[in-house]
Amino acid sequence: MNRKLAQTLLLVSFITLVGCSSSSGKKSATAQDPADASAQDEQADLIPVIAALHDQMHTWHGTPYEWGGTKLSGVDCSGFVWRTLKDRFNLPVERLTTRDLIHMGTHVTPTQLRPGDLVFFRINGGMHVGFYDTDRHFLHASTSKGVIRSSLDNPYWQSVFYQARRLKKEYGAGITLNNDGMSLSQRN
Repeated sequence: MNRKLAQTLLLVSFITLVGCSSSSGKKSATAQDPADASAQDEQADLIPVIAALHDQMHTWHGTPYEWGGTKLSGVDCSGFVWRTLKDRFNLPVERLTTRDLIHMGTHVTPTQLRPGDLVFFRINGGMHVGFYDTDRHFLHASTSKGVIRSSLDNPYWQSVFYQARRLKKEYGAGITLNNDGMSLSQRN
């Protein structure tokens, strides 16, 4: 599938999902629980996050691991996270290391994970980081397979899981897809 067709399909899918989730503007006869409204708002906010993560994964999948790397020719785990924050979530930050990332945002438990949360692992005295995706999977730059999607339910990843962190919403004002300037504004 050519790139332009893939971009168009992704945009149409996003618009369809957003359209399906919008309300008609009529007020319900019964009062809505504020907690339910908040949960619905959070779910709607995740659609562009998931789209951006999947777009980044499509672009970087299979990129070989290179310690300190930040390019499609080679990237390490923190480089992949930094490039995703910079390229897809438009965060104007200098290069971040895993040790920098572990101090960002707030701690969340594994049962609270949402797409876009950072997941950290302690491996042989070092740290590893990736993005939580969906369905108990995460995206990361593996030392053996390059940029891939892995399962948190894999016994290895379960044994080295350290913690998860959620970045504040105000860190990202917009989401960009496909490096061609297509932007999905995300306003709070």
